[in-house]
Amino acid sequence: MNNDKGILQTARKVLETSMGVKPGESILIITDSTTSPLIGQAFFNAASTIGCEVMLVNMLPRAHSGMEPPKAIAEAMKNVDVVIAPTSKSLSHTKARMKCGCGGARMTTMPGITEEMMVSGGMTADYENVSKLVLDSRSLLSSAREIRITTNPGTDIVFDVQGCKWKADTGLCRAPGCCINLPAGEVYVAPKNAEGKIVVDGTISELGLLKSPVEITVENRYVSEIKGERADELKTILESVGKLAYNVAELGFGLNSHARMIGNALEDEKVGGTIHIGLGDSSTIGGDVVAGIHLDAIITKPKVFADSKEVKLGAFDKYI
Repeated sequence: MNNDKGILQTARKVLETSMGVKPGESILIITDSTTSPLIGQAFFNAASTIGCEVMLVNMLPRAHSGMEPPKAIAEAMKNVDVVIAPTSKSLSHTKARMKCGCGGARMTTMPGITEEMMVSGGMTADYENVSKLVLDSRSLLSSAREIRITTNPGTDIVFDVQGCKWKADTGLCRAPGCCINLPAGEVYVAPKNAEGKIVVDGTISELGLLKSPVEITVENRYVSEIKGERADELKTILESVGKLAYNVAELGFGLNSHARMIGNALEDEKVGGTIHIGLGDSSTIGGDVVAGIHLDAIITKPKVFADSKEVKLGAFDKYI
């Protein structure tokens, strides 16, 4: 199978299986000039074949994930049934996403998606099965008051999640107002508080796969210190936004057994047996911080304790 044909097949699978697209629906595809044009065109062609009213727009890349799209695109997002966003930076944590289809559109964001990712790895998962794993894991965690994460390299951090609403990124987005990432497969929450130390040994958004760990200290839910070979790069990104970028916005668990650790946070945060900590904006996932940026830091081989009891989740043994 050549790449073009495989990308088109995946695009059609996303539209029909994940998004539940029907003939006559209006589809907006948002891409940017650093994303392979084959991907946006494949979604356009697939939507056209299904019988949708489809538009494809190409914008300049955003400076970082969570930055708003141009106003014209944000307006277009309000007036469609489905938004597909294969872009270099994430549009998930934006006000535009919250308002798309006047809050009733279905949307998938695919930040950093590549041609290879469209035909292999996490995108090839059976999302009916992924959905079951994610929903079962959410049920297991939903009553927890406190989550503690530890790792051999030194992570030891406690999250206050009492009363917080756990979210499920199942890979299926068929209800009005739904928004997913693709590749999908995670359960996540915006914690009320966090205290401790994170030793990131996987990937950090914008930085890619780490060759040596980055150590992050958290006090009262905000990052207070960053150490490691690439600490200055991460600080520069966060400082370009300001204090709110240092907020610990998310705790997430990867549950896609097909996902691979490739240096792309979009896929890496879904790998079974990893956890990720989001920094910056939490407002789009149930939190109280609007930061205009959202970065994820992926940690491998964690031990997870819910209210002091060790738990293992679904496909959560791939990297254990």
